[in-house]
Amino acid sequence: MKEMKVETLFTKTVIERVIIVIASIILIYFIISLYFINHFFPNTIINGVDVSFKAYDQVDFIFKNYADHYELQLYERNGYTEKILGHEIGMKYNEKNSISLIYAKQPSIQWLHGLFKGETYYIKDLYDYNNKQLTNKISNLDCLNRKITYPKNVSFQYTNGSYKIIKEVYGNQINEQKLKKVIKYSILMGNSKLDLEKMDCYINPKYTTDSKKTYLTRELLNRYVKTKITYLFGSRTEVLDGYEINKWLRVNDNLDIVLNETAVMKYVLVLCNKYDTVGTTRNFKTSTGKRVEVKGGLYGWKINVVTEIKAIIDHIKQGDIKEREPLYLQKAWSREEDDIGNTYVEINITKQHLWFYKNGKLVTHGPIVTGNPNRGHETKVGTFMLNYKQKGTTLRGPGYEAGVTYWMPFYGNIGIHDATWRSSFGGEIYKRRGSHGCVNAPLYLAKTIYENIEEGTPIICYEE
Repeated sequence: MKEMKVETLFTKTVIERVIIVIASIILIYFIISLYFINHFFPNTIINGVDVSFKAYDQVDFIFKNYADHYELQLYERNGYTEKILGHEIGMKYNEKNSISLIYAKQPSIQWLHGLFKGETYYIKDLYDYNNKQLTNKISNLDCLNRKITYPKNVSFQYTNGSYKIIKEVYGNQINEQKLKKVIKYSILMGNSKLDLEKMDCYINPKYTTDSKKTYLTRELLNRYVKTKITYLFGSRTEVLDGYEINKWLRVNDNLDIVLNETAVMKYVLVLCNKYDTVGTTRNFKTSTGKRVEVKGGLYGWKINVVTEIKAIIDHIKQGDIKEREPLYLQKAWSREEDDIGNTYVEINITKQHLWFYKNGKLVTHGPIVTGNPNRGHETKVGTFMLNYKQKGTTLRGPGYEAGVTYWMPFYGNIGIHDATWRSSFGGEIYKRRGSHGCVNAPLYLAKTIYENIEEGTPIICYEE
């Protein structure tokens, strides 16, 4: 019985002591809470100033002193530093600020929270400054007045058949509007340090060696310069490859490849100048053994500039490697020597005679009558080709109409045809009773030519 009473008494004593301890802790907590009715919590930072445990009525002096001795350290690229001092810009503490709003955010009963988790506050109206003085100070900062090295995107250099990446340039160009904005913000917030790099105050290159597009662009450039087109001009060749193509490529500010189509056109025109033969002077060996220069005419090779430009661009974009002829508007029969070959019609206006050769063999020849030069109807000299042939047609022109059996035009409405209304050919008939420009031939001669000639066959008209 006595043991039970002792145990009960002990338990009661322990409980009473626990209650006293808890009550004491609560009392102490509330006593401390009373302190924080007009004091800031521990670990409280306002605009960069530590006001932990400070009385509300003390902070005016603290912030005034901070404003009087304020300095903002600017950390710039390449290790440069500068300072903006509070007295240089008329900085002062604004007594009509809204710091009282923080009081409501720190109810005294929650003071314990401040021991474990700090609170940082920023008040926009805590400080004032002279805007004109600040503007002048910013304008005179070294970072805005040094010699500017402008930023450059990553670039590409063609070397030994491929492109290598050239590292970007960051430079030191400042975004002045951004700089002014972050300086003003830093001052109002009471910050003592400003890292221009971290605050993105520099104008930086858009693309760097770390950009994904950099490697995609280089890959595409390398595909373009791998292109190799071997042009075939008979026994002669021209090679278009990366050595020339790289000169036509440019990478713009968005790292897009720009192909200079004007340069492509100039390249095609060089080919035209070198290999087109329409209208060129030909040193022709006549059937009488003489050599004559035949100028003008419509016969010959002619590259199609428009379609060839497009073809080259397509080849480059695909990185093609191939042998090919250029695309032609018109082709001749041979790429060797004078490009006439050994199948052609030879018309000697001086001798009023025609020869027709096929595969190097004389098929037929005979006298003719050409255009009357005394009436302005002389037959055009030059190298032409048969446009087409037609059997049975009527030729019409100013003041004449004639039916022919074999019609073979080679220059507009000028052509070779039979002239059954004539009883004789050759000699100097053409000077008195010549044609309107056509080549009149006896029926047998016109018939043989018609039966053996093909469209595109060269027709050489010359005078000795």
